[in-house]
Order: sequence, then C-alpha cells, then structure tokens
Amino acid sequence: MIRIKKLDHIVIRANNSERLIEFYCHILGCTVERRTSPDIGIIQLRAGDALIDIVAVDSEIGRMGGAAPGKEGRNMDHFCVRLESFEEEAIREHLAQHGVVGSKLEMRYGAEGNGPSIYMQDPEGNTVELKGPPNSKII
Repeated sequence: MIRIKKLDHIVIRANNSERLIEFYCHILGCTVERRTSPDIGIIQLRAGDALIDIVAVDSEIGRMGGAAPGKEGRNMDHFCVRLESFEEEAIREHLAQHGVVGSKLEMRYGAEGNGPSIYMQDPEGNTVELKGPPNSKII
C-alpha cells in the first residue's frame, strides 16, 4: 500500500518565469532556493516545507510539456507527493494491481533533497510524482 506523508512540490510552467518568481516571493513570501542552468530552466522556490518549481516553457524541461500556458496549453507540469517509505517493487506491484504503469525510477531533487521517484499519470492525464525519503537507498 502507498502511504502519502505530505505534498513535496508542484511544478508550474511559465511564459514569464521572473513574473511568477516576483509574485510567489514578494507577495506570498517564498524564497528562491535553487536555480538550474538556464537551458534546463527550473527555479525552485521554498514554500514552507515544500517547493514550488517554476519552469520556463522555452527551456529544455518546459518544451517537453507541450503548448505554453493559455487557452490550449496547460501550466501545471506535475505535482509530487512524498511517501512515508519507498520500496520500488511494492509500489510497482500496487500500481499494477490498479492498471497504472510508473516511469523508470530516478533520483530527483525535492523539498527534502535528493530521493528516489517514479512518475505516473492519473486518469485525467495529470502527472503525479511518487517520491521517497531523501538520500534513501533504492530498494
């Protein structure tokens, strides 16, 4: 069984990253925690014990999300839930019992640091990331 501990992060695709950073930092009190190289295009904002990732739509990651935000495009790339524990085989078995296929396991950075994660799709096509404890071993 999968047990969610908390929301880890959300990823928002942006036409104007700096405008979103200004909004989340100056209006909502977030702080810039980390910036990747401009070609990758992720700016991670600290929002309490979670992160809000801003991804430029014209960056490497942003282009993978399709059309830019607007009437025909979406601006949420995915959201991530932090699991209480991460046992890959048990997670995959649980997903398979429900007809869900997860992505390849990778180590990814989240609100608590690097940890194992798997992407999957919900029935409406939204991407959900299942993330394990930081710096945990991949089992």
